[in-house]
Amino acid sequence: MQQNQHLELGRINCLKVDRHTPHGIFLTALDEKDVLLPQAYVTDEMQEGTLLKVFLYTDSEDRLIATTLTPKAMLDEFALFEVVDVAPFGAFVGWGLAKDLFVPNMFQKEKFKIGEKRFLKVVYDEKTHRLVGTEKLGNFFDKKPKGLAPNKEVDILIIAKTPLGFKCIVQEKYEGLIYHNEIFQKIEIGSKKRAYIKTVRKDGCIDLTLQAGGTKQKEESCQKVMSLLKRSGGSMPYNYKSDPELIQSIFGLSKKAYKRSLTTLQESGDIEIKDSGIYLKS
Repeated sequence: MQQNQHLELGRINCLKVDRHTPHGIFLTALDEKDVLLPQAYVTDEMQEGTLLKVFLYTDSEDRLIATTLTPKAMLDEFALFEVVDVAPFGAFVGWGLAKDLFVPNMFQKEKFKIGEKRFLKVVYDEKTHRLVGTEKLGNFFDKKPKGLAPNKEVDILIIAKTPLGFKCIVQEKYEGLIYHNEIFQKIEIGSKKRAYIKTVRKDGCIDLTLQAGGTKQKEESCQKVMSLLKRSGGSMPYNYKSDPELIQSIFGLSKKAYKRSLTTLQESGDIEIKDSGIYLKS
């Protein structure tokens, strides 16, 4: 471990144990600035001179404080948070630390309610010098995507459902959208997935699909059908005539992709298709 040069709010810091006090231990960075790790987190192994990894945030009196706990999300990271309290000036969400994360009213799209789950980014508030949560993410996306061509596989994080589809964060910095008619599997807010670029629009937003294109899509669809067939004992009561919604529910495929897979698997001699369903060939 390498000791931090400076204390960094909102991030994991590697700091040296400097001295013990009745309230806890003080940890220092290389620039000799220190921060308190409260007694509740101190263990016998934390001797003077040892290095510790801690997260830094501010306490209820806005003093910099250390903790050995790891929050749900750190500075500049996204996560799905549960609302634990509301006040006239904002709301509080749980993020795994002794002090809840504050979300000012100006950073909420709609008023928060206790028990709701909201997708937020942890940011630094220049006015209060605190870490806060924001639901307004538009300004944080890079509007000039680089190196993202059609059919490229990317990491996405599902952040919201809209009338058009599901909004996503692409490669941790771009804004993307999967249209409802491109979805053939269950999707939940906060889930991480692999997706494929369809188009990069002029406004910088990216249209996505969960289905691979061309040969790769065909291979993945065939693998899905074969995997489910094997897990079902070698037969399933579905064929070309099965209902599209049923196919989507069972296989996570569009009816077109499903039919194409059956044809490919039948031609390769892997399955047999009958009026009663599909069967593995031994």
